[in-house]
Amino acid sequence: MSYGTSATLDISFADAVSRVRAALQEQGFGVLTEIDVTATVRAKLGEQIEDYVILGACHPPSAYAALGIDRSIGLLLPCNVVVRAAGNGTVVEALDPQVMVAVTGRPELKPVADEVGRRLAGALAELAS
Repeated sequence: MSYGTSATLDISFADAVSRVRAALQEQGFGVLTEIDVTATVRAKLGEQIEDYVILGACHPPSAYAALGIDRSIGLLLPCNVVVRAAGNGTVVEALDPQVMVAVTGRPELKPVADEVGRRLAGALAELAS
């Protein structure tokens, strides 16, 4: 099972993070959390990895609708978006919201996942253009 979609950008990591935030905002998402994986790995393990952040994105109307169907869905929220350096560019990856339908076995979540998936695809398309 595929669990995400991605876009590869021919821009710097810093520019990509900024553009990802803007593209998510254009689609109605807010970024609730940001985990700097590179800094955490360096600080906690003394290891070095490429620039890598995880953005916890949330589309409030969809999150509210999903919580109305299944209060435990919070375990699968927010929608994680990864921005990571790769070669001379940057890869942006977004979790496929259909995963929450598959994991929970709750088909009534499908319309919510469809909406979030459409918005995430729109953000990735904006980045790729």
